[in-house]
Amino acid sequence: MRDHELTLSTLYRRARSEFGDREIVSIGAGGRHTYSFEEFFGRVDRLAWALAGLGVKRGDRVGTIAWNHHRHLELYVAVTSVGAVLHTVNLRMAPHQVLDVVTRGGDVALFVDADVLGPLVDEGALPPDVPLVVLREDGDVIEAPGAVDYESLLAASSDEPYSYPELSESDPAAMAFSSATTGRPKGVVYSHRGLYLHSMMLGLADTWALSEADAVLPVVPMFHVNAWGLPFAALWFGSTILLPGRRPTAETVASLLEEATFAAAVPTVWMDVLARAREHAMRFPRLRLVVSGGAALNASLLAEADELGVPLIHSYGMTEASPVVLVNAPRSADATNVQKRVRQGYLVPGLEARVELSDGGAAPRDGVTAGELLLRGPWIVDGYVDDLRTEEVFRGGWYHTGDMVTIDAQGSLKVVDRQADLIKSGGEWISSIDLESALMEHPDVSMAAVIAVPDPRWQERPKAFVVATGQVTPEELRGWLEERFPRFWVPDAIDLVPELPLTAVGKFDKRALRGSE
Repeated sequence: MRDHELTLSTLYRRARSEFGDREIVSIGAGGRHTYSFEEFFGRVDRLAWALAGLGVKRGDRVGTIAWNHHRHLELYVAVTSVGAVLHTVNLRMAPHQVLDVVTRGGDVALFVDADVLGPLVDEGALPPDVPLVVLREDGDVIEAPGAVDYESLLAASSDEPYSYPELSESDPAAMAFSSATTGRPKGVVYSHRGLYLHSMMLGLADTWALSEADAVLPVVPMFHVNAWGLPFAALWFGSTILLPGRRPTAETVASLLEEATFAAAVPTVWMDVLARAREHAMRFPRLRLVVSGGAALNASLLAEADELGVPLIHSYGMTEASPVVLVNAPRSADATNVQKRVRQGYLVPGLEARVELSDGGAAPRDGVTAGELLLRGPWIVDGYVDDLRTEEVFRGGWYHTGDMVTIDAQGSLKVVDRQADLIKSGGEWISSIDLESALMEHPDVSMAAVIAVPDPRWQERPKAFVVATGQVTPEELRGWLEERFPRFWVPDAIDLVPELPLTAVGKFDKRALRGSE
């Protein structure tokens, strides 16, 4: 008997055969859309036929630029089932960044939410020779030449069961682009085997313990590292799935949270949701676990969750790790230790970690000495797509994360710094180098440096220091940047300074800048 292939198709077959009566709830312009797994997989079959009609073949990359709703979930399953590669594109990128990753990704078809379509079309961010399918809701108007409506595409497809190919566990299943220290996004590809094993890990008791008894609410975007793997795992385990739809508000999330047993989002989302819960005296009796990730979990947010009876924990991951690496599921000795609970947590089963000192030795497990976190395991990617930076961080059989951490005697890890100068604001990466380059393109700027500064809401925000050669104001520079980047990238503060500190090799001394704050 040949070895059993660990593919996502196996997950989907179990979901289809064992949990046909389970429900998917999706919030849209017309209210709640609820349908069963059985109905869901019927539409997936139609979508598979439609993909074939668009000329999508095994190994092709299919781009999605969409929020968390049922149509996006259908794409997750259909694209990976036919042997194509699901390329989820971060819709918060500026249009020129979208064009860059779509082009480098080699997408042969694009599925785009109608509410984000306009700016992408206006800025020429969608390749004209790539078929465009619009995910439309009631009231949406398609404003793109040659675009096809998603529902019309499905309606015109065959209603016969689709004959899915036998895939290999080494086949690529999904693709995403991560931020980079040079500012240009880095592409990573996830195999079927990696996503299968990552999904299995999410069901373990010492991680998130997902099961058929759960109602899973992924607030973390489906364009952000596959919503931390939740769509795949929730389908496999037969969980009810709650999708908050486009641009979810605290009101929408809090309402769905009343039905959920499990939810995941970045800290800024939980700040708003808990504030609404307090204001409206809401309680969430079904909740057994709420995960905060993408940025550090601060003690004040944890305390507010405790007061409201919300079982909040921290988890840590990264694009290169599919993404979950550490889970701070409370151990018996940690239950009342706030400082232990705000750490990044414990390594999940299936991965190996090493905390390496600058001399190559292992850091002591004293909770004080910092070293770089190195990782290896079945859902750590092998490298970047056509990118020389692979050699910098994937070496010696380990992925060198660039995060500086401490580890204590019990194995709890805490991120204390990062080698790179990326800024993580509200769970989204911002490239300091891209901002610096754009500022220095201004005719009245000679030098610019950008650092991260702490922020009580967003965890980190960019701050710029600029040496001007003309009569330019911070407000003018903000306007300059707003023309080039998403609004959340633009620094809240821009200081005009006579000079910038430099290191011995002529680089901006960002350590000195941070020390001045």
